Amino acid sequence: MNSSYVANTLNATTLPPPINPPSFGLSCFTMTLGGLSNLSAQGILAKSYVRFRQRSKAPFLLLVGALLLTDLAGNLIPGAFALHLHLGQSRRHRVAAGMRDTTEPAGMFCQLFGASLVFFGLCPLLLGSAMAVERCMGITQPLLHSALITVAHMRLAVLLLSSLALLLAGLPLMDVDSYTTQFPGTWCFLTVHGPLSTADTSLALTFSGLGLTALSLFLICNTLSRLALTSSSPLRSLDVEMMAQLTVITMVSCVCWSPFLVSSSSHTVRQSERLVLLGLRMATWNQILDPWVYILLRRAVLRRDICIQYTVFV
Repeated sequence: MNSSYVANTLNATTLPPPINPPSFGLSCFTMTLGGLSNLSAQGILAKSYVRFRQRSKAPFLLLVGALLLTDLAGNLIPGAFALHLHLGQSRRHRVAAGMRDTTEPAGMFCQLFGASLVFFGLCPLLLGSAMAVERCMGITQPLLHSALITVAHMRLAVLLLSSLALLLAGLPLMDVDSYTTQFPGTWCFLTVHGPLSTADTSLALTFSGLGLTALSLFLICNTLSRLALTSSSPLRSLDVEMMAQLTVITMVSCVCWSPFLVSSSSHTVRQSERLVLLGLRMATWNQILDPWVYILLRRAVLRRDICIQYTVFV
């Protein structure tokens, strides 16, 4: 999901309509930043894979590549939906500058927008949890990892996790439920406000449950891995590099996603809508920050800037 497109589009209707529409240039800048960041990280990842073909790192690199590709698509596809709404809203502001526009995205557009937010929101969390599990096995059970964790198995894991996210995103499109317009009328998502049907509640809880489960796996596996690393001597450069990347990705995911995944029924409907909107704005920064974690926390950068002493060089 693209944070800037959704956030700036939403800002246009949270306050009384301004004389001028929200900044289109800022939305373009942040979408471009997210796309270039992910493409740069993909280039570095591809070069690293060609240059260093360690079997022990190949599964992790595959998962990182899948995560970055998902982040890139999550910037571009929902961003394009939000851009369409942004442009439409700007045109309406020019036509009626002093009137509050209540036009909402409708029909199949809203359904596709909502499905893209669910898929590109859930998929990175699931892939990140797979990265945490892979590293935990690699550090705590290296022999078992060598026997079981292969590139072919990781490809299957990516396929299964992506299919799970796609299935959940596609259920409302198959008349199990439907995506609805969310406050302030410029984005679509699962129904989470007002009277909820059994299907509404089940899908919303499934989305939140899968996301929170992924974050929990992040934290548990990272804790076990760090404990194993601190008790081992000497430290391997590959383990230090991958754990540094995974630890920061975990922190970013928890900070960005926790407010959106956890909701409270103690607020009024309007307060809850605004909290969900704030949570969305935070969550959509995940796709922009993930590639920078990989770019900045490589061994070359760590050796130069943090001066970590490695015992094994590749």
